[in-house]
Amino acid sequence: MQIFPAIDLRGGQVVRLYQGDYDQETVYAADPCAVARDFLAAGARYLHVVDLDGARDGTLANFETIAALVRQGGLYIEVGGGIRTEERIRRYLDLGVDRCILGTIAVKDFAFTERMAQTYGEHIAVGVDARDGFVAVNGWKEISQERGVDFCRRLRDAGVKTVIYTDISRDGAEQGTNLDLYRELAGIEGLDITASGGVSSIEELRELQTIGTKAAILGKALYTGRLDLKTVMEEVGTC
Repeated sequence: MQIFPAIDLRGGQVVRLYQGDYDQETVYAADPCAVARDFLAAGARYLHVVDLDGARDGTLANFETIAALVRQGGLYIEVGGGIRTEERIRRYLDLGVDRCILGTIAVKDFAFTERMAQTYGEHIAVGVDARDGFVAVNGWKEISQERGVDFCRRLRDAGVKTVIYTDISRDGAEQGTNLDLYRELAGIEGLDITASGGVSSIEELRELQTIGTKAAILGKALYTGRLDLKTVMEEVGTC
């Protein structure tokens, strides 16, 4: 299973939010590149980066930080947060980012998402965030009428290959991930699922691997020391 340690950026620093709440922020590091080097030294091959400023206001406030992460090399990097136009996608891909993650725009403009998936193929993923089973948008504050699992099927039919699915209630809580949900998602043929939100034990990762989850994102559990990345890579990680 692919393991994506996460770096969430706000004001150029590495932070974590609790359930997406910008008022519940913990700063973990001032140097994102140093954090990425530590991940690489522990055996990581993939990196999940979220521009929280971009997600909130659509700016490129962390563009230079992301550029520095790319320049370091050694990691497959996917980036999300504020990617709402083809110009932004092109800018990141030209920078050397490997995959761009579409979020709210995927719900608000499905036709655009379908077009980007067909144009850029594996370089596009969609982040599906759900609360109580329904898709949430606009910083997780607005809940749609569509079930997350149904939306994933629509994305698959539109040509999207990878979905990063977050159960908001588990995000940043270190209370375990929603394994029943990922069992259901794993049943969607032709779609690679990345588990995100609450993953906090090797046992969970082994179960996610067993049910066919393509990848998992590790966030707060790494920063608090609940999970050791080197051990994770030795137990369940792949290149």
